[in-house]
Order: sequence, then C-alpha cells, then structure tokens
Amino acid sequence: MPDGTLAPSSTPVGVDTTRASIARVYDAALNGKDNFEIDREVLRQVATVAPQVKDLAWSNRNFLIRACRFLAGQAGITQYLDCGSGLPTAENTHQVVQRLQPDAKVLYIDNDPVVLAHGRALLEENENTLFVSADIFDADDVLGRDEVTDFLDFGKPIAVIQNGTLHHYLGDDIPELMQTYVDAVVPGSYTVIAHFLDPQTPEHSALARKMEEKFVHSPMGSGAFRSWDEIRAMFPGQELVEPGLVLCDDWWPDGPRVKPLNPVEECIAGGVGRKL
Repeated sequence: MPDGTLAPSSTPVGVDTTRASIARVYDAALNGKDNFEIDREVLRQVATVAPQVKDLAWSNRNFLIRACRFLAGQAGITQYLDCGSGLPTAENTHQVVQRLQPDAKVLYIDNDPVVLAHGRALLEENENTLFVSADIFDADDVLGRDEVTDFLDFGKPIAVIQNGTLHHYLGDDIPELMQTYVDAVVPGSYTVIAHFLDPQTPEHSALARKMEEKFVHSPMGSGAFRSWDEIRAMFPGQELVEPGLVLCDDWWPDGPRVKPLNPVEECIAGGVGRKL
C-alpha cells in the first residue's frame, strides 16, 4: 500500500497492531512496506535526537551482506543459523550465500508472526531454506529442536548470525547466551554480530545514550547501546576475523569512502568471530 501500512486482510493472525515490533521497525527503517503506524512512531521518536536514525538499520544490513559474502565466498561456509531474521525488506542471508554456494542451507529463527508469514511464503519453494518459530534468546530451546538439528548438520561448521538482535536483549548474561550457541557448533564455525554501540567518546556517547533512552521508552521497549568491551565479550572463545570488532561501515567496505560517517553510523559496531 502507498503509505507502507499492511492492509487488514493481509495482517497475519496473532499480530498486535497496537504494539511496535522489532522486525517491523527495522522494516520501516529500510523503507519496507510491512509495518504499521506504531512502528514508524518508534523511528520518529528516536529521530528527535538522531535525525539519521535509519542509518543504523542500513549500516546493520550492509554489514550483514558483506559478512555473508565473506563466509560463503572466502570461508566456504554452507550452513547458516540466522537468529532474528527480520522481514524480507532488503537482500537476505539466503540470497547472498546461495549465489556463491547454491547448496548452502539457511535456517531462520524468529517468533514475530509477520516475519513467519512472509518468510514461509517467500521460501516455500526453496528446499535449502527453512523458517522456525522460536525465541532466539532461549538458545537451549533453539538448539534442542528436532527441526533445527534435522536441517543443519552440527558435525560440520555453521555460521551463527546475531545481526541487530542482541541489543534488544536487556539482560547482562549475553556472553553466557552466546557461549551456548558457540558450544553447540564445531571448530571452524563462525559468529556474526552487529550491535548498537556506545563509543565512549565525548562526541558520540551522548548521542548513543539519547538514542537508547528513546528506544527503550518507545513502543518497542528495547535498544541497548553497549561498549566495545561489552560487545567483544559476545564472542566467547573465538578469534575475531580481521579487521576485528569495528564500526559496521568499517568492516571490509565495498569501496573507498568518499564522505565521512555521520554521527549515527559511529554508533553501531560489527564483527565476525571464528571458533578455534
């Protein structure tokens, strides 16, 4: 529809259109069409302190695309566990990796009804891609499901993707959560993480804290901006692939930078870790 709002007849069963959804807010930031007024309101609230807030989503998505190209093309990874896949607004994990590895398997985990409805419809003819409804923050449940272990071979390397997800988990035990995922995969597996960043610099920390305040107190209710050290701890027992944990836009950019990063782009970091 022209205004980006789902028609009532196209709204999946179980969707609460009076509460913002993480997936739909990202969809709105990426100029998608599967979002509601309540989701766009989140972005408007954050934009009062950070007018370029949508660039958080674009930095996040573009980093994911480059990381997937590396994993499929350079590392030769053919299995992907994509946690919190989001809506098919922009290029998705399976589209990137299956161009380079046509037989690559991609398992998406999400529990948003809109995501599941769209994802299953989009991928119903792709036998190497599967959607499973589960809570990505309950790693034991995800990893213990037969549909997960039947689809992916945990005896071979797997890339675990947490791209733009962990900043919506407000607990302090993220390293333990990620340890569970890392323990489940064999050496040679990878972890991809993008996360809202508090750079802890005079020029950008104040902006990060203001954005966090708006996100957490918006209808979405989450969006933590963590420090470099806090994000680095999300790669337990792993070696970070060069250039390490950096700003998302600095992780192997596609070409020379012809304009400086804006303040919002200085507030999201990404990295890829390899299990030794």
